[in-house]
Amino acid sequence: MNRVGRPKASSRDTLAEAACELFLERGYEATSIADITTRVGVSRSSFFNYFASKADILWAGLDERLDAATAALAAGAPVHDALATIGADFAPDHLALAITHTAAMGLTAELDRERAIRQLRLARAVAARARRDGAEPLAAEVTGAASAGAVFAAVWSWADGGPGRTALAPLLQSALATVAPAGGVRQLRLVVRADDFDGAVGFYRDVVGMPQAEAYQADGGARVVILDAGRATLEIANAAQVAFIDEVETDGDAPSDRMRVALEVDDTSAAVQRLASAGARVQATARVTPWRSVNARLRGPADLQLTFFQELGPE
Repeated sequence: MNRVGRPKASSRDTLAEAACELFLERGYEATSIADITTRVGVSRSSFFNYFASKADILWAGLDERLDAATAALAAGAPVHDALATIGADFAPDHLALAITHTAAMGLTAELDRERAIRQLRLARAVAARARRDGAEPLAAEVTGAASAGAVFAAVWSWADGGPGRTALAPLLQSALATVAPAGGVRQLRLVVRADDFDGAVGFYRDVVGMPQAEAYQADGGARVVILDAGRATLEIANAAQVAFIDEVETDGDAPSDRMRVALEVDDTSAAVQRLASAGARVQATARVTPWRSVNARLRGPADLQLTFFQELGPE
């Protein structure tokens, strides 16, 4: 490639651009630092003014953001807030180019190795922050691993989709929402009084399929069982929305209670059959909604009004 007229003054971007060109031409392993500096027309010492190693050429931009997020975590920033800043105004860079052309550049093993190092480092920072917040060691480690994994999954998804076509920030927010929700609430728990305690526990645990997470007893015969219902959300609807849902989800003869429990399942029709045979009363049979879900409404033990819904996804 003709480099006549290239300025002799070095810069990080100039070196990185030349390196990526060489990676595409020769492969990552076959390209040396000397090759890069020769292509640019600068000395080896000039290279080390900007990069500590050949790998840093690709990672420098993201590393700056990872370092800032780690510092924010150490300073007490909430996990979600600290990690979300990684994606703010992140423009396509040489790492994104490398992810897009991994095979052509011969970078598969290199990217896997460098990603693992950084992901572990970020996971440890998140775990340390979680422990300072009072999380148990195991929970802190799981939170750290999941949060760091979400960050790197978002970066890879953004790059694979064509860097510049979409922004990284919303992808990162979506990924983090699965493991580190924004805000101070850590868990949504619905508390229900059941006069037939054992019957209600058996129905929701064994028939509906919510694994038992915790159970406690106290004086006077007090008992409580906490069942795991997966992801928890709070849906707030006005009267017009409730009326619309009732029109779509029922035949008009099973209006919504003030509070109704909605549970996502893999197969609504099968769930309705299973629950009805166990004693639940079907208020509205399974039907497809305009937003492509299959919904059904039942009345379960402890007088809970239940909506079961199955997401069908895009057409």
